[in-house]
Amino acid sequence: MNVNEPMLPPVRGLIDRDGRLVEADQRLHDLNARAGGSIGQPLAVPQIATLARLAQRLGILVSRGVVAGDGDGDLELWVRAQPEPRGVRLAITGWRSRAAWHPGGIAEERASDFLRSEADWLWETDSALRLTFLSVSAGARYGFDAAAMLGQPLTRLFVLGESDGGAFPILGGLALQQRFDDQPATIRDTGRGVRLAANPRIDASGAFAGFVGAAQMLDDASVPPVEAPPAPDATTSAFAARLDQALRSPLDRIIANADSIHAQSEGPLRQDYADYAADIASAGRHLMGLVDDLVDLQAIERPDFVVLREAVDLADVARRAAGLLQVRAAEAKVRIDRPSLGEALPATGEFRRALQVLVNLIGNAVRYSPIDGMVWVRAEREGDVAAIIVADQGRGIGLEDQARIFEKFERVDPREAGGSGLGLYIARRLARAMGGDVTVDSAPGQGARFVFKLPVRAE
Repeated sequence: MNVNEPMLPPVRGLIDRDGRLVEADQRLHDLNARAGGSIGQPLAVPQIATLARLAQRLGILVSRGVVAGDGDGDLELWVRAQPEPRGVRLAITGWRSRAAWHPGGIAEERASDFLRSEADWLWETDSALRLTFLSVSAGARYGFDAAAMLGQPLTRLFVLGESDGGAFPILGGLALQQRFDDQPATIRDTGRGVRLAANPRIDASGAFAGFVGAAQMLDDASVPPVEAPPAPDATTSAFAARLDQALRSPLDRIIANADSIHAQSEGPLRQDYADYAADIASAGRHLMGLVDDLVDLQAIERPDFVVLREAVDLADVARRAAGLLQVRAAEAKVRIDRPSLGEALPATGEFRRALQVLVNLIGNAVRYSPIDGMVWVRAEREGDVAAIIVADQGRGIGLEDQARIFEKFERVDPREAGGSGLGLYIARRLARAMGGDVTVDSAPGQGARFVFKLPVRAE
């Protein structure tokens, strides 16, 4: 059977909890045999064995590409390792042969894999780069409060530094949704040096869902620690600026090319490949939204941040925001009932920032609305306050969560796919900078009602 047949079904196998290959389709069996292994013995292909150990150790699906030696050449494989009670279930696709790498290439790949599987401790983040897991013993052993770090941005735990080439490897991993290695950092609370590596986690829809990472502790004498900046806010600002510079252009190209492939503008394409391209474009837009949020976060937390005082028609801004979200709403089978064309609501604020606030509020309402649901957008005036009310038919927000959702990197349910957890924080900060506010009134099972307020403009 030709190993250059990527359209064949996945090749499956099972590794037991002791690392032995106990089940294998013929192609995996033959590859393992050529590497010197057999059924009932430890898997003899080190790259696949390492991924299986990592999946078992973390207790989650690990999916990534590997290059394995096979005779005089190499095989490019895509390996999915899924833990289950009996061990780790493998599904391998790709099977593309290629000429062997130059000396040292495979060794470097293996070294990186073994570094990850044998790391000093492990960490994980969600798509907003908030910590969702830390090894139980890591905090006590290395001088930080692991429990307090959960839910915090990655940069609260680590001060990230530049590599020898002046780059941030994590930025490349984030931009391309791929593994990164050799990211220098220090633990913020102790100044101890570490080197980070991580694999991306992709959710069922193909969207970036965070990193599964490893930390290798470094001796102070071997690698100088990264100097800690004077304050966490300074780190956030610098990191956001580098993100914007490093990611925006590559993401624009990724999205444009993926959209072109999905549209089959260069000719017919297998439908599942076109669908993969649509998933790539969607994930790219998600990352672009994260970059936008981080740049906005950098701006609004500067002490010299100011907004313009313009005459705006808040009802018109609401109509424009609803129009921008009409396609997304149609795809979600949600209707938006917006202010009528003849309706006006004079207010004082910055047009661009008011539009940003309402796009966020209406976008959230669409996201959390049920199929065939309705989002109501209403314009009202109460004394010297102009208000836009955005109400949905979603599942609502409990009283205990209504203050929390306006904090940085917070969402009602962090496990759900969605935004970065910065949107409402930024929306409220912008509204208050314009002399207004954003509030919420909701109860579980009764939908949510967000109110954006600005000062009324005297006619």
